[in-house]
Amino acid sequence: MKIYVGNLSFETRHDDLTREFAVFGEVASSNVVSDRDTGRSRGFGFVDMPSDTEAKAAIAALNGKDMMGRTLTVNESRPRENSGGFGGSRGGGGGGSRRY
Repeated sequence: MKIYVGNLSFETRHDDLTREFAVFGEVASSNVVSDRDTGRSRGFGFVDMPSDTEAKAAIAALNGKDMMGRTLTVNESRPRENSGGFGGSRGGGGGGSRRY
């Protein structure tokens, strides 16, 4: 099960997430999402746990827990919603030039 972990301290690293979640079972992977331009943490991450039972126990125990001075938001990760992107409908017309 993939788990979303939000409201992370900007100092949190994937090792910290692994340590917190490993108390509840096997952690297949952990990742703190960082800004691609600055490399700085974006304040959230993901943990993959193979066992749904262990993952649910971790979610129940860690949601609302203090970690590094921040109250965690922990829940089952949901698929990313399509934001429209290039395939979506674009309202309105309008001029403008495209830079190449």
